[in-house]
Formats: sequence, C-alpha cells, structure tokens
Amino acid sequence: MALNDPEIAFALARVSARFEDEKDTNKLALRDISFSAKKGSFVSLAGPSGAGKSTLLRALLGLMKVKSGQVVRNFKRPGMVFQNYALFPWLTALENVAFGLKMSGKGRRERERIAREKLVEVGLSHLEKHYPSALSGGQRQRVGLARALAITPDLLILDEPFSNLDTITAEELKKDLLKIWRQYGMTIFMVNHLIPDAVELSDEVVLMSAHPGEIRKTIAIDLPRPRDVRDPRFYRYVDDLTNEMRSLG
Repeated sequence: MALNDPEIAFALARVSARFEDEKDTNKLALRDISFSAKKGSFVSLAGPSGAGKSTLLRALLGLMKVKSGQVVRNFKRPGMVFQNYALFPWLTALENVAFGLKMSGKGRRERERIAREKLVEVGLSHLEKHYPSALSGGQRQRVGLARALAITPDLLILDEPFSNLDTITAEELKKDLLKIWRQYGMTIFMVNHLIPDAVELSDEVVLMSAHPGEIRKTIAIDLPRPRDVRDPRFYRYVDDLTNEMRSLG
C-alpha cells in the first residue's frame, strides 16, 4: 500500500488505538489496522459487535488520537449519515439539512436553496416543513443523507444506515444511494453488519475481528453493476463472508 498514492481517498497503516474510557486505559481498541480505499470507491467495513468499528471511524476522522501508526486523509469534506439519524427534533427537515451550512457561515437564502436541492435529490421536497417526529424512519434517514450531501462531500461515511429500516424502505434507499454515489463520484465508506447489503453495494468488504479490533481479510466483490441479488454468484459471496464473520465470533 503506497501511502503517497494520490488515488487513495484514505489509508490506515498499522494503526493502534486505546479506549478513551479511563477504566479501559490499558485496553487496546484497535491493533495494527491497515487498509485503504481508492477515491470514488464504495468500501464496507463489517465485524462483530465490539470489533472497534466506531473507534476506527473516530480515528479516521481525527476525532481521537491513535497510539501508533499513520492515518492518511486525502479528503477535505467528509459527510456522515448516522444509524440513529441524529436529527435535531426542534428543527424542520429543511432546517436540519441546512444546519451544517449555517455553521459554515452561509447566508440564509443560500443555505435554504442548497437544502431544498438536496431534499429533491432524496425525494423529500414535499416534507421540508415537517419536524422529525412527523417523519418515518426511512424519511429521517433521507433527511440525514440530504444533510450530509449539502456540504458536497468527497467522502461519505455511513454508520449502519439500514439497521433501523424495514426491508422495502431499505431497498429503496439503497437504490437512491447508488444513484447519488454515481452522480457525485465520491468515496463511500460504510460500516455495516448486514452482509447481503455489503455485497450488493460495495467494491470491497473489509472484515474485522474483535477484542482488540484487527483487520482479518479484505474481499473484492467482483460482480457487475447493478447487482442481481438472485445471482448464484451473489449468494456465494454472501455465504463466504457470513462464514468468515462466524469464524470471527
């Protein structure tokens, strides 16, 4: 892995990190983590509970210090979509999408124009005045996606984006997500424990083991797009990854 490769969106080289909790000051959360993502690629990170996936995200974004190793960040505008939506309940959908733009100093007219554009992209222009409590889970996740897109990210991080959604809603969101990925040409890094979703969406799937978190395997998904989830080759990838996950415990 050439860390100075300009085609790399980000890379972690032999990164180790400890828990920030004072009770676990001597406990490694990540050990010797090494992997990278090419610019414009879709990479998924999967692993059992407690593998350190959230810790890895914090290290990648520079939100925590690492004990050793190197993190290369060839991105300038990371956006993030959270598992629990992370919307402000006192703000409308439009105001939630515009929030980051407000924090960056954009004027009201400009941020509302951009926020409306992003709500159109995620199919929610008719709900811009609704508060989160009046939205379904899928609609809240789309507001979160629109908020991330409002800053025109060159890296989009998805943290378990489908975990709280029903099957039909998740399928619709996946289709729109792939459309947006192609439209923006950005890098997507998804933390996800749902193996079929990882195979359906990703160029590569990175598997982590737990206690401490370590990279065990990176598997390239060599299937044509759009992916046919009924293709026997798709099932083989799902089975192989599932068996790998079981072996990680």
